[in-house]
Amino acid sequence: MRSPQSFNQLPSPNRKQLLPSAPFAKEEKDEENAGEKRKLQLSPEQCSNFYAEQFGKVFFPNLTAYMSSGPIVAMVLARNCAVSYWKELLGPSNSLKARITHAHSLRALYGTDELRNGLHGSLSISSAEKEIRFMFPEAILEPIPTGQRAQDYLNLYVKPTLLAGLTALCREKPADPLIWLADWLIEHNPNKPKLRYRISQ
Repeated sequence: MRSPQSFNQLPSPNRKQLLPSAPFAKEEKDEENAGEKRKLQLSPEQCSNFYAEQFGKVFFPNLTAYMSSGPIVAMVLARNCAVSYWKELLGPSNSLKARITHAHSLRALYGTDELRNGLHGSLSISSAEKEIRFMFPEAILEPIPTGQRAQDYLNLYVKPTLLAGLTALCREKPADPLIWLADWLIEHNPNKPKLRYRISQ
């Protein structure tokens, strides 16, 4: 099953800080996977709402107290199979077990136990969508088209304009073709807003 986005949460106060050498640091720098990111501190009430599915479990009060004890960094990982990819990087939820079975996982490296496991990751696509909406209410979640849908989109919206631009580029033969094509595409963008009336000065 394909999952274009995953929600990730990194607790940060008085805990092992995530170092630039952490395996996910490369994801952060990779524009293809760059998504929303923000640092915030949740109140105990917000944590209770975020972890509502865990309500009634023995660890729930400790979980909400821990997660509201300091700032966190919330991130969205946007890539193909993001949920399963992030779960693989995280390793088991119990950091003590992770050190034995998945020694190079993020939770083995940065967590201390099952509660303070260093990082949170969405368990499924539906929970990722819910968690992204919780942390980033303004975010627009759109599925990435694949297969025939992607091909149809390209044929209808991208190829006609791009083909016209490449044809004009071949006729013009500019000194810097990349800059010329970029300017041409901006100028001939079919989705660019058009002013009906000219504003006089």
